[in-house]
Amino acid sequence: MRVHVVSDVHGNAEGLARAGDGADALVCLGDLVLFLDYADHSRGIFPELFGVEAADRIVELRTARRFDEARALSRALWDGIDRKAAVEAAVRKQYAELFAAFPTPTYATYGNVDIPPLWPEYARPGTTVLDGERVEIGGLVFGFVGGGLRSPMRTPYEIDDETYAAKLAALGEVDVLCSHIPPDVPELCYDTVARRFERGSAALLETIRATRPKYALFGHVHQPLARRMRIGATECVNVGHFASTATPWVLEW
Repeated sequence: MRVHVVSDVHGNAEGLARAGDGADALVCLGDLVLFLDYADHSRGIFPELFGVEAADRIVELRTARRFDEARALSRALWDGIDRKAAVEAAVRKQYAELFAAFPTPTYATYGNVDIPPLWPEYARPGTTVLDGERVEIGGLVFGFVGGGLRSPMRTPYEIDDETYAAKLAALGEVDVLCSHIPPDVPELCYDTVARRFERGSAALLETIRATRPKYALFGHVHQPLARRMRIGATECVNVGHFASTATPWVLEW
């Protein structure tokens, strides 16, 4: 059995269309949408709406952790624009292309920049969306928990710690624990390019220690200090920033 795993697709529909080549199934751990490419500020919803110069400035402020100034700039840019309608229209355009690129079968959960209420409109037969749910693939039980935790970035699908922990508890024991964000371990949460810690989950770390899955797979941190680490019996793996690599992580058994 061979499963390919991707995360942080961020608009890379061309790569996604090839991600399942040679695999029995594809697993996607979220962040389909591209709001702003921190490597190429000309790509994404933000520069399409406000231009590259504004994107340069917002990245500069966020990288410097000057979040209040970044939010003030964002408010000024959005003034007079129906933000919800503009974002939804842009996201719908991306989702139409990205969901069409999913191979069959695909098992997917949400990232922190995704908009879950829109997914049922685009998920075709052959794409199974799971969040706080489990599924058997080739004799192994995969558990999925999507979204991110509350952060200064205020991305679309951030939830409180208690809700996230409840979704984890609903999974029970699984062989492969799939999430968008990493467990709360400094080496797995620190982004060496953005030069900041992303939010990991303490509940996820506790679940790994308590239930001892074979693998814990995640993304979210694009350039982590450590891409993999063993926690007890569990191999923890950041499956990579698919938007830039277009290369899935391979799990075979």
